[in-house]
Amino acid sequence: MTYNDTIQYLYDRLPVFHHIGSAAYKPGLDNTIRLMNALNNPHTQYKTIHIAGTNGKGSVSHMLAAVLQQAGYKVGLYTSPHLVDFGERIRVNGQMIDQQYVINFVSNHKNLFSDIEPSFFEATMAMAFNYFADCKVDIAVIEVGLGGRLDSTNIIQPELSVITNISFDHVGFLGDTLAKIAFEKAGIIKHHTPVVIGEALPETRPVFEAKATNEDAPIFFAEERITVSFKSYTGAKMLVNTSDKQSFLVGLSGIYQLKNIATVLTAVEQLNQLGFQLPENAVSKGLELVTEITGLQGRWQTLQQHPQVVADTGHNVGGIRFVVEQLKAQSYKTLRIVIGMVNDKDISTVLGLLPVEAHYYFTQADIVRALPASELQQMAKTHDLDGSTYSSVKQAVHAAINDAQPDDFIFIGGSNFIVGEALAQVHFQ
Repeated sequence: MTYNDTIQYLYDRLPVFHHIGSAAYKPGLDNTIRLMNALNNPHTQYKTIHIAGTNGKGSVSHMLAAVLQQAGYKVGLYTSPHLVDFGERIRVNGQMIDQQYVINFVSNHKNLFSDIEPSFFEATMAMAFNYFADCKVDIAVIEVGLGGRLDSTNIIQPELSVITNISFDHVGFLGDTLAKIAFEKAGIIKHHTPVVIGEALPETRPVFEAKATNEDAPIFFAEERITVSFKSYTGAKMLVNTSDKQSFLVGLSGIYQLKNIATVLTAVEQLNQLGFQLPENAVSKGLELVTEITGLQGRWQTLQQHPQVVADTGHNVGGIRFVVEQLKAQSYKTLRIVIGMVNDKDISTVLGLLPVEAHYYFTQADIVRALPASELQQMAKTHDLDGSTYSSVKQAVHAAINDAQPDDFIFIGGSNFIVGEALAQVHFQ
C-alpha cells in the first residue's frame, strides 16, 4: 500500500472519534494494554510527560517539546487530531513520522488490529509509542486524547503530569459538572509523580488536591508560582513579561496563551528539579521558535495580510471565549467570520458568545460529525448573527476574501476540521 492507502485503511478499518463521534469512543485501557504487550511495551523504553486539559494542552505540549529539543534532548511528540497530514500526530524532534514507517507498521500489524479491534486513536497511539522507541528518543511529550482517567495514553508512567485547565467539553463522556470533568482529567495524576495545574477553579481545585494527596504526588499550581503578562507584538510573535522579571518572545501570538506559557514555565521549573537540564536560553529559544521547531499550526495563526486572515482551532465554550477576547483586541473596518462546528458541541452557548456586528460565512467540514451549514445558520439567527451558507470550507473562505476590503479582518474557526480544510485547500497570499 502507499502512504495514502495506509491512512485510508486506518480510517476505513478503525472507528475514528474525531470523524464519527461517540460510536468510536472506547474508554478504558484494556485494548491499549493488549497492544502494548504485543509490541513488547515500547512506552517503557523512554521517559514521558503527560498533558491533559480541556483547552491549551496542544499548545503546552508543543512548547514543552520545543524547549526540551532546544536543550539537546531527542524528543517525541504525540498529539491529536491532525489538521492537514496524519504525520502531524507523531513527531520526533519536530519531524513528522516517516511515511514508510507508517506503511510498514500497519502492514505488519493488520492481524493484531483484527484481533484486538482497537479504535483509530488506540492504533495510532501504539504506532507512536513504537516509533519513539525505535527512534530511541530521550523523552516523549504525550497529549491525552479525551479526558484522562480512561484515555488510552494513561498507560504511561510519566516523569511529570500537566493539567492545563478545565471547562465544559465532551460532557457526554466526562460529566456535566466541572468537578466531574476535573475528576476524569485528574486520572493522569500518578503515585509520587509531580503534577502541574495550569488553571484551577473553585470547583476543580479540591478535586486535583484530593487526587494528588491520594497518590502522594507533589502538586504545583502555575497561577500561584508565576504570572505572565502581555507586553507587545513583534511581527507575528508576542513579547511577554513574567512576575519574576523575565521577558520572552513567544511564537504563539494569541493572548490566551499567557496562562499556557505560565504552565510551561512551571513545568520547566519542575523538570529541572527532577534532574533535567533546561537552561534559560533553551526555554527562551523554544518558546520563540515553537512553530518552526514543532510545526504547530492553527493557534491564532496569521495566514495572510490585507485583508488579515487568522485561523484558530478553539472549538468549545472555553476556547471560543478566548477567541472572542482576542477578536476584541483587533483593529478592522469589517469583521468577517468563517465558521463551522461539529454537532456534539454546546453550539448555542458558543453562538451566544460571538460578536453580532460580524458578517458570517457558515460552512461545514467534510466529516460525518459536521453540523450542516444551514442548521448552523438557523441557530445563529436566534443569536442575531447574520450571514450566508457555503457547502465547503474552501467556498466560504474564498467568498470572505473576495468580499473583504484590505482593512477588513477575516477569522476562520469553530472546529479543528474547518481550520484543517482551510489550510489544506486554500492558497493564501
